[in-house]
Amino acid sequence: MSLVGRDIGGAGAVVLRPLERPGSARKWPIRYDSIEVIASAVDAAIILVTSTIGGIIYHYLVFGTSGDLVRYCGAAAVVATLFTALMRSRGMYRPSELLLLRSQIRIVCVYWGAVFALLASAVFALKIGNDLSRGANLVFALVGLCALIAQRILWINLLTNGVIKQKFSGRKVILITDHGQSAGADLPQFLTGLGFKLESHFALPPLVQGSRKRKEMISRAITSARGSEIEEIVVGADLKNWRELRHLLAELRILPFPVHLIPVGAVSEVFKQPHHELGRAVCIEVQRGPLSPLECAWKRGLDIVIGGLGLLALLPLFALVAIAIKLDSAGPVFFRQQRCGFNGRCFRIIKFRTMLVQEDGLAVIQAQRGDARISRVGKWLRRTSIDELPQLVNVLQGSMSLVGPRPHALVHDTHFDKIVRNYAFRHRVKPGLTGWAQVHGYRGPTPTPEAIERRVEYDLWYIDNWSFGLDFFIMLQTFVEVFRARNAY
Repeated sequence: MSLVGRDIGGAGAVVLRPLERPGSARKWPIRYDSIEVIASAVDAAIILVTSTIGGIIYHYLVFGTSGDLVRYCGAAAVVATLFTALMRSRGMYRPSELLLLRSQIRIVCVYWGAVFALLASAVFALKIGNDLSRGANLVFALVGLCALIAQRILWINLLTNGVIKQKFSGRKVILITDHGQSAGADLPQFLTGLGFKLESHFALPPLVQGSRKRKEMISRAITSARGSEIEEIVVGADLKNWRELRHLLAELRILPFPVHLIPVGAVSEVFKQPHHELGRAVCIEVQRGPLSPLECAWKRGLDIVIGGLGLLALLPLFALVAIAIKLDSAGPVFFRQQRCGFNGRCFRIIKFRTMLVQEDGLAVIQAQRGDARISRVGKWLRRTSIDELPQLVNVLQGSMSLVGPRPHALVHDTHFDKIVRNYAFRHRVKPGLTGWAQVHGYRGPTPTPEAIERRVEYDLWYIDNWSFGLDFFIMLQTFVEVFRARNAY
């Protein structure tokens, strides 16, 4: 569809009439603003179909029967509910997010794995594993994941073609821009790209050109809308001219159509931020905390449950390590050092002693490969990361979390803060026993500014993209990283 402009007698006043190209394709029966609902529904349908088909094929090949269809559908319903709820909570069904393939694949894999890990834990706790087919569930997990990723690729093609070729269905609208084309020059193309059928565009002149011309233009817009098949009126305006804009909106109240305002200009940036009601006022969130109060409570609960169970299970190992440390060298079993935590608060981290020295304060030298200060038992403890396990006590105390940016000695914190931009942003969450940077190989010493900068990049990404699924993924990946033993010395 192309747009033809026609001057109707006023400065900056344009009426746009849509002309269909010969042989152009019909509109899709999909509205742009319904994509989020459709994408989540398609995900749920894919999960249901892959669970059912996967179960039938597996049972037919192994047992010669189709199996229990009700059980397949029941499992699919639980997985679909949990998975789509997690995806919606992160806004991953929004069109802008569906266009980011790498981000979609990563989040889908993390949440899909987290859902199955959660359900496996529930099955183990309820002791109902004998009633479920492990083979069918494995086929469901693999086929379902591939289908969900394939759908993301299809969405990218659909959204791209839909916007470029203007194939989305939409309502018939009249566009009114205040203060001429400069107030929203790209709005006509923007609206038609999203499927709206732009019947007319009225660009109002500013008051400096005379209030009479402005009133005439508003009157023409109203006259154009009356008796037509218009379904909606869109107003694009800079909110700094609110007094004039309020008069325009008051004039449009005579029409029985919904009127939607699209802010343009510098003020429009404010409306991209989350907002909520605070009494009779509107409160705009210009900076969100990394975690909401509810998310903090859930993360803290996870720290207490897993940290407490882990500490109890590891007590025999702790006893053996303590004996080995005492027999190997003189000194205490545990090493304590001041570290910087959440919001810059200091705490004493607890580790198994691996060195012949105890450094703290203004003189702390990072361990290097072949460091003579490391004891014989300490080399083994550091390589296996067992020396970090006493930090579960810090987790239970609340000064640390299971997952988060790794804390550094105070003297290193001060130094890094001077050479790395946004380094202090790491303190917006609790430090962790493991972290996003560590599972990517950035553990151990940071001998160069480039090394610490890279670690900080991963830490800040984790803070900005936190989720329960991401925490579970990091904890699972940590075991893999321990066996790889990268930079463990």
